[in-house]
Amino acid sequence: MNDTDITKRHIRSFVLRQGRVTAAQQRAVDALLPVYGIPYKTEKLDLAQAFGRSAPKILEIGFGMGDSTAAIAKAHPENDYLCLEVHTPGVGNLLKIIGEQGLSNIRIIQHDAVEVLRDMIGDAALDGVHIFFPDPWHKARHNKRRLIQQPFISGLMQKLKPACPELGRMGGYIHVATDWQDYAEQVLSVLNAEPLLQNTASGYAPRPGYRPLTKFEKRGINLGHGVWDLVFVRKEDF
Repeated sequence: MNDTDITKRHIRSFVLRQGRVTAAQQRAVDALLPVYGIPYKTEKLDLAQAFGRSAPKILEIGFGMGDSTAAIAKAHPENDYLCLEVHTPGVGNLLKIIGEQGLSNIRIIQHDAVEVLRDMIGDAALDGVHIFFPDPWHKARHNKRRLIQQPFISGLMQKLKPACPELGRMGGYIHVATDWQDYAEQVLSVLNAEPLLQNTASGYAPRPGYRPLTKFEKRGINLGHGVWDLVFVRKEDF
């Protein structure tokens, strides 16, 4: 990811909050982060070596408390999931679930996703990217902090595997889900404007079966709130 795509002085799409870390979460961090965590470094990461195998690699940006992440990884042991989160309670909770369920196909980097993509992920290394319910920064004056904007998506294209019709290979995909309609509209506009991406639907996509409903999402649906999924795939190189 070139500095012209996302500069070293990028606007952060998150604020570090002093969330309470439970004793169980801290124990999981202490015991399991050295096993399943990957330290941030300004050098490219060998994903096959990090997971100990060759398998499709899916990047998840901002996994929250990690419940959905764990459910997806458990249901799809054929894939490896590199998961990014900055908040320690969420990291601890996902590590706790990993330990309880014996999941081996998750690795965690506790660092800013923009910098991880720029510095650690090689070109054409990813089979997919999940960005579920990113911070909407719903006040108009804060919209500039939203993660899904043109420079970020342009840089991300280098990291997704391009389609290869000769080999019958589809390109890597990006799946964004949000419960804020104006953010969904912005994401749709940004993704539609990227020439290397193709929408898998005529607009918003049905929720793919691999993305579980969260408790928060179920409650919102029961109250009549909307959720918008967008799934785009990387085209072949021009």
